[in-house]
Amino acid sequence: MPGQIVILNGAPRSGKSSIARAIQESFDGAWMNLGVDSYAQIIPPRLRPGIGLRPGGERPDLEVFVPRLYAALYESIAAHSRLGLNVVTDVGHHDAYSRPLDCLADCARRLAGLPVLFVGVLCPIEIIMERRAASEAGRGYVTGSSDDPTPLPVRLWQEAVHRPGVYDLEVDTSVLSPEQCAQAIRRRLRDGAQPGAIERLARAAS
Repeated sequence: MPGQIVILNGAPRSGKSSIARAIQESFDGAWMNLGVDSYAQIIPPRLRPGIGLRPGGERPDLEVFVPRLYAALYESIAAHSRLGLNVVTDVGHHDAYSRPLDCLADCARRLAGLPVLFVGVLCPIEIIMERRAASEAGRGYVTGSSDDPTPLPVRLWQEAVHRPGVYDLEVDTSVLSPEQCAQAIRRRLRDGAQPGAIERLARAAS
């Protein structure tokens, strides 16, 4: 039996990684964490941030690698699932590159036939800015200032990451703790309703 896949999609500092840790700590079975942060560790420095390339088309020289990196990540997710391992993946899908890359549809197609719950991790931009300001030094997060309280890169993430907004479940980390988000995901997995978001997204790749 294939392992369950949970994909957490949202902007940086929206709380995806904390939810992934809560799932690993509280869900039954073996849960592998394959996402943007773990994947960044294997990408050569010259290609970073890889799949973490932010919206705005700032690095068209790196965009040629992005579809292949996403494809490799999702093929790995699929391989883990087919071997009976559960996978939680935290990513920030968007298509606001210098030209459309259609990575999300292609990634969805690579998970065809596997049990996937696609979760939108929402968080108001004001809370995002607070979390960015409180982040440890050296993480490289863009923060606000009195002259520019909400910098353009942050606004672009907020605008682009939830397009087209096709999800099986949405959680708001401004009102729910990571543990509560994990509980909502657990309930959704147990309610018996067939998730369909990833199939709808895969059809866009046809």
